[in-house]
Amino acid sequence: MTLSGTYVLRRVLIALPSLLGISLVLFTVLALAPGDPFGDIVSNPNIPAEVAANLRKKFGMDDPVMVRYFRWLLAMLQGDWGFSFASRINVDTLILQRLPTTLLVVGSSQILALLIALPVGVYAATRPYSLFDQIANTLTFVGFSLPTFFTGLMLILVFSIQLDWLPFVYRADIASTGWHFYWDHLKQTIMPVTVLALFQAASWTRYVRSAALDVVKLDYVTTARSKGLKESVVVLKHVVRNAMIPVVTLVALQVPAIFGGAIVTEQIFRVPGIGSLLISAILANDTPVIMAVTFVFSCLVISFNLLADILYAWLDPRIALS
Repeated sequence: MTLSGTYVLRRVLIALPSLLGISLVLFTVLALAPGDPFGDIVSNPNIPAEVAANLRKKFGMDDPVMVRYFRWLLAMLQGDWGFSFASRINVDTLILQRLPTTLLVVGSSQILALLIALPVGVYAATRPYSLFDQIANTLTFVGFSLPTFFTGLMLILVFSIQLDWLPFVYRADIASTGWHFYWDHLKQTIMPVTVLALFQAASWTRYVRSAALDVVKLDYVTTARSKGLKESVVVLKHVVRNAMIPVVTLVALQVPAIFGGAIVTEQIFRVPGIGSLLISAILANDTPVIMAVTFVFSCLVISFNLLADILYAWLDPRIALS
């Protein structure tokens, strides 16, 4: 096994116990939290009390917490994510219905944020205190200070109500066909993607500028310039690659958080994604759905941290030796 393979395997072996511990904490907290998914049935005088008791027995709701946890863990390993009490369908089916929409909105916003933050941050770092740098700093402070719900409402007021250019309600059941189908999807995606992208780009631009500015001042960058290398070669080969290590940390840690932060954006634009599913499950005390969605978020956090470790070793091979 190569050194890189050993490094990756070691990181995976560290990630698995972390994921197992997170799942235990999540399940225990949800099991001990107040609320009963069969509360409506119990409070309904037209339904006999035996019905609720039989349902609780069927789903093992009265068993000890650890027994329920190991039953859930064994079922998860076999691909059984449980049954939604509110929607009356399997949890994995419910999540797979919502996941593509969330991935489209969140994934597009992150790509757009990187396309903005990387060039703006690096260009500002190579020209510190210039007019471009000052304008970029001002805009990033403004973008980072404005919450997503405020930006979303402003875009709705301008582009939906005043100009009537874009729809402010996201619809998954668009009836149009052909190119009109893709055009309608693009129009309803613009505002939620823009809201998330601008907020992330404002944060990432500051970190990219700071990391690149530290690298620009190092001796080997000065040496590369003194050799007569083109400025583009110096920036791309010597500045950007070495400045990306702290940026990778930031991106890897914040991308999973965006899935949670997208809950607000999904509520504003009525996007039928994972975030709105989690809110609906919390309101209905639908414990299997809440556990599955939060566990998916935890898997994203662990996975992106693992990806960050692998990218560290690729950007700086000395890290793999530690």
